[in-house]
Amino acid sequence: MTLTVSVLGTGIMGAAMARNLIKAGHTVRVWNRSAGKAAPLADDGAVVAPNPAEAVRDADVVLTMLYDGAAVREVMSEAFPSVKAGALWVQSTTVSLSDVDQLAAEAGQHGLAFFDAPVLGTRQPAEAGQLTVLAAGPADRRDEVTPVFEAVGARTVWLDRPGAATRLKLVANSWVLALTHAGAETLALAEALGVDPDMFFELIEGGPLDNGYLRAKAGLIRAGKLSPAGFAVTTAEKDARLIAEAGRQHGVRLDLAEAGAERFRRAAEQGHGDEDMAATYYASFEN
Repeated sequence: MTLTVSVLGTGIMGAAMARNLIKAGHTVRVWNRSAGKAAPLADDGAVVAPNPAEAVRDADVVLTMLYDGAAVREVMSEAFPSVKAGALWVQSTTVSLSDVDQLAAEAGQHGLAFFDAPVLGTRQPAEAGQLTVLAAGPADRRDEVTPVFEAVGARTVWLDRPGAATRLKLVANSWVLALTHAGAETLALAEALGVDPDMFFELIEGGPLDNGYLRAKAGLIRAGKLSPAGFAVTTAEKDARLIAEAGRQHGVRLDLAEAGAERFRRAAEQGHGDEDMAATYYASFEN
């Protein structure tokens, strides 16, 4: 099935998803608030729209991959008048629990089929079309949206209702961010104590404490290859605060998420906001 897909938001993830949709044979229109991030997609075959309304006009699918819930609401308020009735809205931005409920309600008010569809993965799997899509939406429209998920991801995990996918995404991100901080702090402690990090990695090699993600992020820090970011510090801070907020709303105290958000904030304040989230390493030092 060939679709016309409008991608609103062409940052790290949105641009990669748009390119893979084009490769899959779909007609793709793109828009980004910073036009310079959308312009290069014209060379890949996308139609670059001047505003959200033009981007979504006559589209079969609208895919939002923006910064947060507030950005999604603002952009879609401009797009709604031009979206055709019955279109599919794939909402892939990581948002709060209250945001996803509000966005689903707004979709219904405008006659759209809403899919809560955040993704797991960073720059490299996004570029390779190997994301994991967490999807929840109307069962009778799944066949229509499946070609989009197959173009951008290697796996789709279906859940029962909008909101469930965002909940699973926050749980998964809680684990990912905790691992990121743990690896960064371990390296920082090794440096402070004069311990060769290689000795630590030899110590855990092949055992239950070894971890491929730890080695990957530690490798970026040690090699000074934190740009371009797979997942930026500023976005990681936003997600950490969403996780902590979700915990508070449900009576759970998430001390690691709270402290992790503060580490990301300090790293951004030090000038690492656009670098990979492994730059949380720098938050261990005063300068």
